[in-house]
Amino acid sequence: MITLEAYFDYVILPILAISVMLVFIRLFRGPAVVDRVIALDLIITIGIGIITVYSIRTHQKVLLDVAIILALIAFLGTVAFSYYIEKQKDD
Repeated sequence: MITLEAYFDYVILPILAISVMLVFIRLFRGPAVVDRVIALDLIITIGIGIITVYSIRTHQKVLLDVAIILALIAFLGTVAFSYYIEKQKDD
């Protein structure tokens, strides 16, 4: 029988690692600034997933607070960038 820890180690974390590598490719090769900002936001989101899996795996609840703060910072960054793009269209 497969345990939750084995599922995290052999399924979820490798999928998250592969997705980070693919998004890094998009971050470096993205043709537009918008693509790069979305890729950076996605990397932060995947990082939140990795932190959450690690927190569950090690039974450290304080890391969930770190993940929540990182999510708030990512959200504010996305809002700031969209505000910048909107202002740039008006000029």
